[in-house]
Amino acid sequence: MKAFTVVAVVVGVLVAGMASAQQPPVQQPPAKPPVAAAPQPPAKPAAAAPAATPAPEVKFPEGARFAFVNIQRIAGESVEGKASSARLEQLRAKKASDLNDRNRQVEALQAKQKSSVMSDDARAQVQRDLDRLQVEITRMTQDAQQELQDMQNELQLDFQRKVGPIVTQVATERSIQLLFSQLDSGLVWTDPALDLTLEVIRRFDAVTAALKTPAAPAPIKK
Repeated sequence: MKAFTVVAVVVGVLVAGMASAQQPPVQQPPAKPPVAAAPQPPAKPAAAAPAATPAPEVKFPEGARFAFVNIQRIAGESVEGKASSARLEQLRAKKASDLNDRNRQVEALQAKQKSSVMSDDARAQVQRDLDRLQVEITRMTQDAQQELQDMQNELQLDFQRKVGPIVTQVATERSIQLLFSQLDSGLVWTDPALDLTLEVIRRFDAVTAALKTPAAPAPIKK
């Protein structure tokens, strides 16, 4: 019964935490670029603030049967979570760049339409090109948002598949009966010593590193 409770809680809280940690879908860039501001003289560097002293780790209470984890922190600080965020950001940046290229084409045609002396046929062709580009931009924006959403869903499922067993393992080793998600369970206050987030991150990173380490070659038989 205890193991079932831990697994059920882990599966229930992973989705919300991972979704909040991911980047939002790409938005269509504005048709007109912002006016570049005049360069300002470099400001004097501010005095470096003293490095904050990390808070000492609190030992998990002996015999405690309740604990919590911060899924967003695991997604944001673990090696696997950072890699997923980087993949999503790389795709978002590429889609934004593609849309910016189309917007620059629109601006060039609009400028040509306003400043050039053209025949009616030429002006009509420019308008057709503008209409075509606007349709392309709308379609590209919709496709980009869908592609980003699909990747985010895929990364969430992959994250859950990988971190779920780690969370369950840590909770089982600690003989935890109930494991809460700090941000999704409605907890008002809890003892910080009951936080297993850092332990899960360390265990998760160790497993990730072990999976990426190539196996030693087999010895050559003489």
